[in-house]
Amino acid sequence: MELIGKDIAEIAANSALDRRALDVVILDLKGLSSFADYFVICSGTSDTHVDGIARNIEDKLDEKGIKIWHREGERRSTWLLLDYIDVIVHIFLKDTREFYSLERLWGDAPRTIVEYKKDQ
Repeated sequence: MELIGKDIAEIAANSALDRRALDVVILDLKGLSSFADYFVICSGTSDTHVDGIARNIEDKLDEKGIKIWHREGERRSTWLLLDYIDVIVHIFLKDTREFYSLERLWGDAPRTIVEYKKDQ
């Protein structure tokens, strides 16, 4: 079965939660953006945490045969971007996330708050 954008976004969000990412949200950009269908946005508590979240997302999607197209940001950064073409994952430190405020910029996008499920 081929994974579609929504599936990839959900795997990325849940993989972020596996590493205790904070405030995980999926924005549905279909019809609003020409460059991606979904954003996954989350926060880490330190640059090391941000990097660990990113690595886990990359590993989990790689296991499903989904290869990253582009990664933006250095290790130990305050904002890492993982580009899977239809899905772009943004992993921020809290202050950086508040500064760029992507959720506000894409305020018209339907959003899903993703929470950790104990049975995962």
